[in-house]
Amino acid sequence: MSSKRVVVTGLGVTSPVGGDVPSTWDALVNGRSGVRPLTQDWAETLPVRIAGTAAVEPTDVLERVKARRWDRSTQLAMIAATEAWSDAGFADLAEGDGPDGDRVGVAFASGIGGVTTLLANYDALLEKGPRRVSPLAVPMLMPNAPAASVSLAFGARAFASTPVSACASGNEAISLALDQIRLGRADVVVAGGTEAAIHPLNIAAFANMMALSKSTNDPTTVSRPWDTGRDGFVLGEGAGALVLESEEHALARGARIYAVVMGAGVTADSHDIAQPDPEGRGGTRAIARALHEGEVDPTDVVHVNAHATSTPLGDIAEGLMLHATLGAHATDVVVTSTKSMTGHLLGGAGAVEAVATVMALHHRTSPPTINLDDQDPAVDLDIATKARDLPMGDIVAVNNSFGFGGANVAVAFGSV
Repeated sequence: MSSKRVVVTGLGVTSPVGGDVPSTWDALVNGRSGVRPLTQDWAETLPVRIAGTAAVEPTDVLERVKARRWDRSTQLAMIAATEAWSDAGFADLAEGDGPDGDRVGVAFASGIGGVTTLLANYDALLEKGPRRVSPLAVPMLMPNAPAASVSLAFGARAFASTPVSACASGNEAISLALDQIRLGRADVVVAGGTEAAIHPLNIAAFANMMALSKSTNDPTTVSRPWDTGRDGFVLGEGAGALVLESEEHALARGARIYAVVMGAGVTADSHDIAQPDPEGRGGTRAIARALHEGEVDPTDVVHVNAHATSTPLGDIAEGLMLHATLGAHATDVVVTSTKSMTGHLLGGAGAVEAVATVMALHHRTSPPTINLDDQDPAVDLDIATKARDLPMGDIVAVNNSFGFGGANVAVAFGSV
């Protein structure tokens, strides 16, 4: 694989704290939570009745006819991808002057796919018979629908791929995009992840496996990574997208560059289908590989957007990973978990958090981790509880994602 440099030239997001990058970044830096009560009738009997629902309803943004043909996960993906595409400068180019579609790819992930479409059509089948199942059900519910829809929107013909690795999916899409550009298979890739799984079945399932917090406190205080009072994650929804380009292609068109994608590491725990390796060995290897691939000295890492979901075991394991890879420097790195504000977006988490990581480098500011009142003594990290300045000069930030099935992905970004 070549060592050609890959850069980030466009960002897009829709999340529980904002409907685009500026509003989401403002909320993250200022520590505003997007977790809120579920007021729908179907939530009344659930063991958990809070979630990080999208701050802006996708149907308020999208054309109504198109939105009706997409599952909610695709709707969110299209909003984020369209913002990223425009932010990269392509939407402003005259027709025919944009990138060659044969050299444009899409890597857009989802952990579950169009689950709400699947369940709604199954309900229709049971209640009203097979003739009431939508003829659009399959193209709406298939996990690669977001990638396919983004590809169709932008004329991307190099590839349209969908990594599915649970909560590591969004970050794995970025790793895939990096590889494809380095292999010379594309010049531009729209990479991201999306999820829209706030549904009674999913909430009940996560709650029954003791993954979700069942706290009845103020919803904005329930997601509390690394706090001694944490007892599970909060389900969220949203999408994040990044436009990745070869540096040569970006410079040739005079593009603004946010950051450099230094390297990525992808590993598997082979430990348990749901529980993380308590020693964090798989995640350690992922972080180490990302740094090695990018030829990054651990002392150059100044910021980590941690996976930290607010679960008892996972948060501790990630602390062990950072000490194993960064050594004595681990306690000098500013660490944060934006899930304290957004909740856990499953397959969309890694992509939304990658956008936050790139913005942290671009603005030299780490968002805080909110709700950290009593830091677990087993976690020896410098966790920002207020927005924190990052140093000037050449610096590196790492975005971590870990998922059920033992999936681990780390991506290292460098400043410009």
